[in-house]
Amino acid sequence: MANQEGIGAQVQINDLLILAAERARGYVRDVAERRVEPSKAAVTALAELQESFPQSPNDPGEVIAKLDQIGSAATVATTGGRYFGFVNGGMVPAALAANWLAAAWNQNAALRVMSPIGAELEEVALRWVCEALGLPPECEGGLVTCATMANFTALVTARHALLARAGWDVTADGMFGAPPLDVVVGAEAHASILKALSLAGFGSKRVTIVEADGQGRMRANKLPPLSERTIVCIQAGNVNTGAFDPAAEICKAAKEQGAWVHVDGAFGLWARISRKYEHLTRGFDQADSWATDAHKWPNVGYDSGLAIVRDGTALRASMGITAAYLEAGSRREPMHHTPEASRRARGVELWAALKSLGKSGLCSLIERTCAHAQRFAAGFREAGFTVLNDVVINQVLVSFGRPEVTREVIRRVQEEGTCWCGGTVWQEKTAMRISVSSWATTETDVEHSLRAILRIASECPAI
Repeated sequence: MANQEGIGAQVQINDLLILAAERARGYVRDVAERRVEPSKAAVTALAELQESFPQSPNDPGEVIAKLDQIGSAATVATTGGRYFGFVNGGMVPAALAANWLAAAWNQNAALRVMSPIGAELEEVALRWVCEALGLPPECEGGLVTCATMANFTALVTARHALLARAGWDVTADGMFGAPPLDVVVGAEAHASILKALSLAGFGSKRVTIVEADGQGRMRANKLPPLSERTIVCIQAGNVNTGAFDPAAEICKAAKEQGAWVHVDGAFGLWARISRKYEHLTRGFDQADSWATDAHKWPNVGYDSGLAIVRDGTALRASMGITAAYLEAGSRREPMHHTPEASRRARGVELWAALKSLGKSGLCSLIERTCAHAQRFAAGFREAGFTVLNDVVINQVLVSFGRPEVTREVIRRVQEEGTCWCGGTVWQEKTAMRISVSSWATTETDVEHSLRAILRIASECPAI
């Protein structure tokens, strides 16, 4: 009887996976034809999910069918070619397929004994990332959820290392009574850096803010006095303009005083892989730690953040965990490199994406999306609108006139559904922000979106 029950359950699982695959394939097949922002009706239908916790089991097939019926319609089509918001990448085919397989595996990537394949792919993928980005070969790192957590991981490691130099064991003795550390950031630092610093116990009021130029680059000549107890946070790719801090100058000044340099390179750091854009990233390899996202430009899918540190000993000392039942092996153990212990095997999709793209494929993706950004900028200028930034990589800021007009254009573009672009305020100017990050974006997508934006903008001056 038990065996028959097992066979019955297996049949049910097979049927369920086939159903889920068919529904998912339908979504992928049709995403290019969908409106990018879900309709108001689709969002309103989400209210159907607000029910009491079921008292009895529900048929799994009906659960998946309802999930697709209500859920798919209420998604934002970030995997299509006309989503230009929040520097969200799509998901290259190999990463999507690997995600399905990884979900079936359901591996816990904390320890190698829990998942030999998870640990191996994570180790390989991290090495490939360092090779691709031209980072020092001795670097170690970990896979986390996002750049915010990657920044946190690296900054906690920096805290540990600098306090250790001062004779203080922060892991054992905490921050109470510890020698003070100084933190320096640019005036246009991303909010994720400030959040990570807050989580690490530095406090927003104790951070020294350095003046930035009109593109958001930290002014190296405005750096405060640095010391061996200073952490300097620099940026590779401003989230609004795409601009890069002058890393070579800043790293040189920091190294002379023994300061630690951390790079927030959530998306811009990947420009290092392109000969065309590598000049923007010179000097960033001289830093001590880096944070980046593979779910942005590399299009690995969510979630896939990376924390990379030159001093692997400091990383393991700050992130390691000890327990009698968590005996580690002699090789790299994932959980000693991140704040998390139990977690999904993020390295599976990362490895699959990098393996499928190769260096030339990733370079092509980056250069292609930058070219699309240039086309957007040219189209806006030709139509008489103001592009507020130097379009150095994949970020475009455009103003349609008065702030209220620009905001209305953004609202109507999102509501109309042809494409999705977000709003921002850049140095007191209201702008539409266009981030071209998806492998799926084509020239046709760009032209279709540009026509829609310009048409809507032409209808708005009278408001």
